[in-house]
Amino acid sequence: MIAITGQADAAGTLRIGMTASDIPLTTGQTDQGGEGQRFMGYTVYNALVEWDLTKADKPSGLVPSLSTSWQVDANDKTKWIFKLRDGVKFHDGSAFTAEAVVWNLDKLLKQDAPQFDKRQSAQGKSRIPAVASYKVIDPLTVEITTKSPDATLPYQLSWILISSPANWEAQGKNWDNVAQKPSGTGPWKMESGFVPRERAELTPNKDYWDKARVPKLDKLVLIPLPEPNTRVAALRSGQVDWVEAPAPDSVKSLKDAGFKIVTNSYPHNWTWHLSRIEGSPWNDIRVRKAANLAVDRQGLNELLGGLSVPAQGYMPPGHQWFGKPSFKLDYNIEEAKKLMKEAGFGPDNPIKTKVVISSSGSGQMLPLQMNEYIQQTLGEIGINVEYEVMDWNTVINVWRAGAKDASAKGATAVNYSYFIQDPFTAMIRQSQCNLAPPAGTNWGYYCDKDMDALFDKVRNTFDAAEQDKVMQQIHEKYVNDALFLMVTHDVAPRAMTGKVKGFVQAQNWFQDFSTISMD
Repeated sequence: MIAITGQADAAGTLRIGMTASDIPLTTGQTDQGGEGQRFMGYTVYNALVEWDLTKADKPSGLVPSLSTSWQVDANDKTKWIFKLRDGVKFHDGSAFTAEAVVWNLDKLLKQDAPQFDKRQSAQGKSRIPAVASYKVIDPLTVEITTKSPDATLPYQLSWILISSPANWEAQGKNWDNVAQKPSGTGPWKMESGFVPRERAELTPNKDYWDKARVPKLDKLVLIPLPEPNTRVAALRSGQVDWVEAPAPDSVKSLKDAGFKIVTNSYPHNWTWHLSRIEGSPWNDIRVRKAANLAVDRQGLNELLGGLSVPAQGYMPPGHQWFGKPSFKLDYNIEEAKKLMKEAGFGPDNPIKTKVVISSSGSGQMLPLQMNEYIQQTLGEIGINVEYEVMDWNTVINVWRAGAKDASAKGATAVNYSYFIQDPFTAMIRQSQCNLAPPAGTNWGYYCDKDMDALFDKVRNTFDAAEQDKVMQQIHEKYVNDALFLMVTHDVAPRAMTGKVKGFVQAQNWFQDFSTISMD
């Protein structure tokens, strides 16, 4: 167990036990998946466009952040103008300008730029495949040109965090030095107390440009605790005040002991992303459908203590993009066996395959126990699964590299949890032909011209209601073609002491910690 210090911290200190095994990358583009962006992204940094995290009762939408407005050129739908917020300063005191935006895009996309950072580029480049070029128009205006018309650009840019060029210069033009002393424009600063794999301490940015979001806490402490029972033990003993994803079998006893359990629905799923390269068993739709029919989602929900929403599709039931798929994700072993037999397989002639899974991580719930449960029922229909267990950040690297890469070790699926808040992040980047690695994160190299035509239609539909109709067609194809093993949706459970006040759990992967205070 990682030693946790700081039990004598001030009453205004909130200590959080994360599911990650390390402190997320601190230089701007975070690693550790969505959890990294949650705790070390939108805390220390800002993007041009962010999410409204103020409400618990409806899904988040995009809101202005470092950009006060954005619009596409009426005559050329590849050109976007972003008007920037005036008077914003980085933590080091330097001014945020259009030059800083261009500098940060070069940091990710331009390999011959002095500030290009391979680690940050690995996290950020695949988030913005639409971007073709960009330039400064004036100190508070940036023009971004896309490769083709793309209505999803603002969603893509919500992942791109802006770090200080002046700070990089001051730290000897060395990103390792910046990691120890980062500088963003966000509501929190990281000035000291950073120990990799152990602890990071954030303090309020009292000069933050959005006065409503100046943090109320004295300090926010992040502690990596990848094992769920270790997190719960740390909460019970008073070593932390809040844990992400408590072990489901601990929830009742935690409530009985006076701890708060906070949950909310949010756009997230837990899938197996299937390989479609030559030789993969998942190229047969009968095998894909059989696997989906062999998952006991209600049983998994019981395993998770009711802290999940069993999948009826790739998107959550009731979502505006759900549509009316004809394939139903029922638990039907007999029908699954029938499909396997048609495909030439069964318990006497099983498919033997390997799947990459994580031991813990952002949005992964209980991956070891859940995958063991799935392994048993797939075995009943003639799919014998061997697991390749890795830590979450390694799984992310395997996912970025693709099913053909040696790092996948011959696996035909990767267990991945997806942030499905917007069209690009939810579906396009997973399944567009030309976004296979290294161009993007179509891990399985799936390619379908009809699907690509629907993606093109989304990009060219700038009206939100009309865009939703196209997304329904996409989701129907996702489900009817059983493109993923669709298992469950997380409800983002968090356990915390009664001292934590003012937290609003948004229907989003990300959260705002500025409103929180401690009794």
